[in-house]
Amino acid sequence: MRSIWNGAISFGLVSIPIKLVNATESHAVSFRQIHTEDGGRIRYRKVCELEDREVTQAEIGKAYEDADGSMIPITDEDLSQLPIPTARTIEIVAFVPEDRIDPLQMGSAYYLAASGAPAAKPYTLLREALKRSNRVAIAKFALRGRERLGMLRVVGDAIAMHGLLWPDEVRAPEGVAPEGGVTVRDQELDLADALMDTLGEIDLDDLHDEYREAVEEVVAAKASGERPPEAREEAAPGKVLDLMAALESSVRAARESRDGEGAGPAEEAEVRSLPQRKTSSRRTPKETGGKKSASTAAKKAEPRKSTAKSTSTAAKKTAAKGTAKKTAAKSAAGSGDKGGARNTPKKTASRRRSA
Repeated sequence: MRSIWNGAISFGLVSIPIKLVNATESHAVSFRQIHTEDGGRIRYRKVCELEDREVTQAEIGKAYEDADGSMIPITDEDLSQLPIPTARTIEIVAFVPEDRIDPLQMGSAYYLAASGAPAAKPYTLLREALKRSNRVAIAKFALRGRERLGMLRVVGDAIAMHGLLWPDEVRAPEGVAPEGGVTVRDQELDLADALMDTLGEIDLDDLHDEYREAVEEVVAAKASGERPPEAREEAAPGKVLDLMAALESSVRAARESRDGEGAGPAEEAEVRSLPQRKTSSRRTPKETGGKKSASTAAKKAEPRKSTAKSTSTAAKKTAAKGTAKKTAAKSAAGSGDKGGARNTPKKTASRRRSA
């Protein structure tokens, strides 16, 4: 890897010659600007405003623009003679726990490579000291015309340095959080925890840039004269009616996706309000029977009607018998003798026959 800066690490009275190399690289697809009418390349030319002509790179220098618009020339020699110790040195100023560093401050990452055989011993000493202490080194260094803050830590067998923003360069999060009091219920937190547990962990090496791959497919198709691939139609997300329902649906979809079951996250993402879900779950057993359950209910209703009819008929017969007994008793009491009582049924029978 090509070094972008040469200098030394100042570790107390120990000096470690190092080379600074980029630890990251960009794989983004880059585009050029063209003239849409004829496809001609659009280029930017550096033109001097006073002479109105294009100038070469050798003719270009640096200048500081003052408040009144005047330009104050600054040469590379002026910058190299700055009265600071970090012009060619990464000066370690402190050792702190890694969790003391706010991730918002972290910027570009570099590898520090030992420069030559004499640097191997002190380089290894600093690396092992950082490992055993479980701390990181805070350093100051100058790069590209300005002094910067850095954090040194161990990555494998190498020492890496992250460029840090100065504390006053990090904005306070004012006006970002929702205004007003928002209450979150314990049940919602429990479902959020369940969703996080279901999603689980992931190996970052398995992630890749799908957008870049899609762009490369489009470029390859157009270069070969083929039709570019069409975008997949994605199902419209369901309208969020209830936060609890949304969390429950998310947990269910994540579990089914992990188990390889279900129609897919897009279909399972439909969100319904919580009260509707409870009502539908109670009515489900009655509705699953269909026509069969309806006919069964009708059959069960019929015996109840016949039973009611038979009960009313029996009651009428019992009332008639009671009335007949009362009539017989009265007639027996009116006759006053046994003979009259004995002849009563016969007379009744004869009356029935004549009738």
